[in-house]
Amino acid sequence: MNILIVNWQDRLNPFAGGAEVHLHEIFGRIASWGHKVTLLASGFPGAKKIEIVDGINILRKGTRNDFNFFVPLTVKEIVRKEEIDILVEDLNKIPFFTPLFMKIPTIVILLHRFGRSIFKETILPFAIYVYVTESLVPFIYKNIPFDVISESTKEDIVMSGIPEERISIHYCGIDIDRYNRGKRNKIPFLVTFMGRIKRYKSIEHLLYAVPSLIKEFPLLKVMVVGDGDDLPHLKKVAASLKILDRINFTGFVSEDEKVRILQESEIVVNTSSKEGWGLTVIESNACGTPVVAADSPGLRDSVKDGFNGILYPYGDIEALSSSISRLLKRPELLKKMQTDAIEWSKKFDWDRSAKGILELLTKRISCEI
Repeated sequence: MNILIVNWQDRLNPFAGGAEVHLHEIFGRIASWGHKVTLLASGFPGAKKIEIVDGINILRKGTRNDFNFFVPLTVKEIVRKEEIDILVEDLNKIPFFTPLFMKIPTIVILLHRFGRSIFKETILPFAIYVYVTESLVPFIYKNIPFDVISESTKEDIVMSGIPEERISIHYCGIDIDRYNRGKRNKIPFLVTFMGRIKRYKSIEHLLYAVPSLIKEFPLLKVMVVGDGDDLPHLKKVAASLKILDRINFTGFVSEDEKVRILQESEIVVNTSSKEGWGLTVIESNACGTPVVAADSPGLRDSVKDGFNGILYPYGDIEALSSSISRLLKRPELLKKMQTDAIEWSKKFDWDRSAKGILELLTKRISCEI
């Protein structure tokens, strides 16, 4: 099978997030099973124009700001030269509307829609642009199968107008060789946020909870791990709350450092207003760390309340603080949840999901779906 994927970024891009991890984990496996996989993605400073990563042939064009203008002509050229069997559009952020200019078997992979949450993320003109383009998806992709990563995303796109019978679900997996409990000791009272630093993730909610938590737990330490355009804002919030000495803004970290931090944290917090799934939840769980998460789409799929973490009402700072406090002051509950978190993470397997998506591609090529 000869597969062409179009996504804004590849895994090596400094702005890569869960969508890129998902793409590489799935299609890296499919490539290792003997299929040819090409990924068309945007370039970034220092990036090679052509590179093989995880067995995937990456072709980079343009930048994050103009990549979509390169897509139509480049896709047509690749399809013509490489005899592509199927096109996969990873619908991440702004759609490319490939059905308008390509008439080959196509599927869409969608982690989550922004919907109205885009207005929390960016300036009004761009938010309107994203919102409008997303609203066109049910019409332009009406005959295209969708693959999503959670029940929440499925419900969301059904409400937007995508027929339920055209939607499949394949969950994210976990690399247990990398993400595991290890031998490191937990650092007492270490609470961590890990992920891209974006406005819609509402990370300032964790910062607002810190002053009251410090009163209860004087040794509390907080790490905010990741990079993104909302980082300057978060540092200003921390300064205004006079908690800069308690917060470690790490910026971008390597995969090995990421695993170390998850293994040493007692609790990971996810405050996001919306996720496709919450891959960092399962990564944290595999490292023996429960997650306190907002009861938001995606997160309520990956967190089983009271088992591998605690859900609290999104935006409720007092409930967030209370949930963290509940675990920190009850060592026996924290320890049990750490054990349960590891068991929960074992349910999710990249190989199983990759095989399911490969079957989906095969059925699409043979016109079974």
